[in-house]
Amino acid sequence: MNEPTLTLASLAPALPEIFLAAAICVVLLVDVFAGAAGRRITPTLTLVVLAAGAALTLAFAQPGGTVELFSGMYISDPLSVVLKLAGFLFVAVGLLYSRHYLELRGILRGEYYVLALTALLGMFVMISAASLLTLYVGIELLALSLYAMVAFDRDSGVAAESAMKYFVLGAIASGALLYGMSLVYGLTGSLLLSEIAAALQGEPSLGLIMGLVFLVVGVSFKFGAVPFHMWVPDVYHGAPSAVTLFVGTAPKLASFALAYRLFASGLAGVSDSWAQMLAIVAALSMVVGNLVAIAQTNLKRMLAYSAIGNVGFILLGFVAGTEQGYEAALYYTLVYVLMALGSFGVILLASRAGFEADELAHYKGLHQRDPLLALIMMFLMFSTAGVPPFVGFWAKLQIFQALWATDHVVLVLIGASVSVLGLFYYLRIIKLMYFDDPGDLPRSEARPGVRLALGINSLAVLALGLVPNVMLSLCARV
Repeated sequence: MNEPTLTLASLAPALPEIFLAAAICVVLLVDVFAGAAGRRITPTLTLVVLAAGAALTLAFAQPGGTVELFSGMYISDPLSVVLKLAGFLFVAVGLLYSRHYLELRGILRGEYYVLALTALLGMFVMISAASLLTLYVGIELLALSLYAMVAFDRDSGVAAESAMKYFVLGAIASGALLYGMSLVYGLTGSLLLSEIAAALQGEPSLGLIMGLVFLVVGVSFKFGAVPFHMWVPDVYHGAPSAVTLFVGTAPKLASFALAYRLFASGLAGVSDSWAQMLAIVAALSMVVGNLVAIAQTNLKRMLAYSAIGNVGFILLGFVAGTEQGYEAALYYTLVYVLMALGSFGVILLASRAGFEADELAHYKGLHQRDPLLALIMMFLMFSTAGVPPFVGFWAKLQIFQALWATDHVVLVLIGASVSVLGLFYYLRIIKLMYFDDPGDLPRSEARPGVRLALGINSLAVLALGLVPNVMLSLCARV
């Protein structure tokens, strides 16, 4: 089959990646030549780039259609458009939350924003990947950017140690993922996910099962699922809080895309095999994440184990193996990133020069010191715990319904049990904020722009819970 000639019109579906790659070069050059003024220009320019990228993505989206480019290695479909728009939004909000924090600690440098945009480009490549090769390129582009961001504070030995652990474990996981891909390629003779799906039907061979094991290991590491979660608490705790916010939010969209493109699209014909493996990983993640979170005294580590538990719920959507399950997993991913964005935003706003608000004890009496911030955090904690009418409740309910429809009753019981268990450590934060004496803890600084964004973030968590059909119908359409 002859490849059609590439024209500007035919490249329109790939415009988000093309624009972002060009914008990265522009931002880097502006930062270099602007000198000291770049510290003021680069953050604003980055937000303009993200807004323009979102507008272009929306303008050139193919309504209801699927387009393949570059010999079938790239795909643009409604799912990719939604995930890219979400990526632009969440990264923009995360960078808005982070600017003052980076400035106070003397690490507000242009490289941070270039790395963030490069990581976003890696996410987009994964989101639109229709080939094992494209997937792996996106994975490595994202991973290398995150490694550098974790080690961004060069004066912090803890950050450097976290980055080294992340890098070493990430290299091992990437090797496992690449080995699994090579086995699948050897058995099917193709790198394209559509051709792999057509070739893999019926009972899987022993070689394919081995390949699936390595693929599940790689995907589980990218999600931060048990037993491949070792990097999550160390990176969340050791990295600067602004980096923790970035690592813990937008890349989850790419992890979902990786699992969806790889398992739901390329390996759908052998779903029974990988679903059994993911079921074990998901159950372990929910149990371990929620149990260990109870013992934490550091808020960032607690949110790290909370993330591990929530990843278990996302993977349960894939275990269901139905359209309803994939929709529930997408819905849960978007909801979780929204909640995590706000939670880490509160940490950044509560911090100040010489004071990292990352211990649970730092939130004692927050209601007396900053009533608005305490209210925002309460909304976010209730939602993450899955308390109605907040949106987190609907996210868990969608997963349970998908599992119930496919007779995964045991997994429903495990998920419901750990949800009740998780209430303890989420409600503990609310108890500290509203019922404990603040002592001599400092008041948070007034930052109107960030406060407004955080307020909208927390209201969105409530509003989307009161009218859940808005996001549910969106996820169902893609």
